Amino acid sequence: MRCLYPLLLAIPIAVYLEMAGASPLWIFISSALAILPLAGVLGKATEELAIHAGPRFGGFLNATFGNAAELIITIMAIRAGLFELVKASITGAIIGNILLILGLSAVVGGFKNKVQVFNRNLAVMNSSLLFLSVIALTIPAIFVLGGGIEDNELGKMSRGVADILMATYVLSLVFSFRTHKHLFHTAHEVLDEAEWSRNKALTIMILSTVGVALMSEFLVGSLEEVISEFGVSEFFLGIVIIPLIGNAAEHSSAIMMALRNRMDLALEIAIGSSTQIAVFVAPLLIYISYLVGKPMSYIFNVYELTAIALTVLIANIVSSDGETNWLEGVQLLAAYAIMAIGFFYVG
Repeated sequence: MRCLYPLLLAIPIAVYLEMAGASPLWIFISSALAILPLAGVLGKATEELAIHAGPRFGGFLNATFGNAAELIITIMAIRAGLFELVKASITGAIIGNILLILGLSAVVGGFKNKVQVFNRNLAVMNSSLLFLSVIALTIPAIFVLGGGIEDNELGKMSRGVADILMATYVLSLVFSFRTHKHLFHTAHEVLDEAEWSRNKALTIMILSTVGVALMSEFLVGSLEEVISEFGVSEFFLGIVIIPLIGNAAEHSSAIMMALRNRMDLALEIAIGSSTQIAVFVAPLLIYISYLVGKPMSYIFNVYELTAIALTVLIANIVSSDGETNWLEGVQLLAAYAIMAIGFFYVG
């Protein structure tokens, strides 16, 4: 993550360009570059606070705030009314974490360590939650397309689905961090000692959150003009570019864990992050959209539904035996590349 620190220089550059009314493209690029290290710092501060909080509440902090940077970006997009971008970024984060990041981790770790093993219980739990998210995304879309749901009932159905997913997410935390924590001890291990003090971690977390929010405001504000001027679709930006910006630091952590032959942690970062987005971040965004007065439905298009369903299927196949190798990683990367090409031309 430290290799991203020089990109913090992009923060004052983005502020200057925004105040000077510069080209939206340069504002987009500078704010995106600034978010990369800020997201990493925010994640590091959360981990440090988790160590101070102890294993039980610390695990909850890591599990709940692991995608804070991407959550902030999508909140800004909701405020701007860019619902297609928000839904595409949810889809992109799910498939990107599983196919791209787990794929890269398996390739890099596989070349160095041949075969890598991981906690199969963790993979099974995440796979089950991901299948639940596929159901939650598919059923509302089918009912709407089939004419079984009226427009005035769409909001109630979206909130109902969000309620169920959020409740399931909370219960999954209770299961993995309390009642059945012995099944996940390897995946949930933390550092013995914190590198930062509690006050330092809290201060940095607050400052980095403010920084991510400001840069996200600049990024989202420049999107519409970038889309219209350069012909890049909102759909493609949301499904490929935005997730990479918000999760770059976390992605590098997964790859480093695989290099160290700690595939349990790499798997938790990759698949665990996708699970969190599917059953926590997505329903949370539904609630937030109502709070800001711009209600968003839980209806995803057929391309997004197909991509998520196929991603969950291939993730389940690859992780079912409790081990990975570099060829499985290549297969995941190939699947991601095929989907990315399709999304580019669909957009």
